[in-house]
Amino acid sequence: MDKLEQAGLTVTTEGAETLRVRAANLQLRPVDVITLPHPGFPTDLQAQMCAMLTLTPGISIVTERVYPNRFMHVPELQRMGADIAIEGASAIIKGKATLSGAPIMASDLRASAALILAGLCASGETWVQRVYHLDRGYEKFDEKLRGLGAVIERMNEKEMPSELQGGD
Repeated sequence: MDKLEQAGLTVTTEGAETLRVRAANLQLRPVDVITLPHPGFPTDLQAQMCAMLTLTPGISIVTERVYPNRFMHVPELQRMGADIAIEGASAIIKGKATLSGAPIMASDLRASAALILAGLCASGETWVQRVYHLDRGYEKFDEKLRGLGAVIERMNEKEMPSELQGGD
């Protein structure tokens, strides 16, 4: 929660199981993040934080100390126009105003969630393939996002544009 607040979001807890994040009059600010074992910043949220920081003006640095090679989502964010450079165990992110929709491929559970969130913020359509990773750890993720107003749908391979079929 501290890093979200440093980035300019308002975060409050409501009861034992509810977290409210408010982005009214949002002015995102760059932050530096280092993943560490509990009670540090969780490595399981690193990909999602990277996705948010791609839309945050300025330069942010995300350093992965738990699993230094856990940046499989970065090439896919770059396909969407993100300006990210990997230097050792760190991602240097130059935030910008928009991402562009693109066909992308999820490599793991955390990347799936991050790429879907980035796709919801992008202009145009984003096609995230290999979302079976997502289902291993997030129950009804797409349904929950639709409940929040997201325009998102699941498709089987045959429903996708022909140039994307067989990309699994």
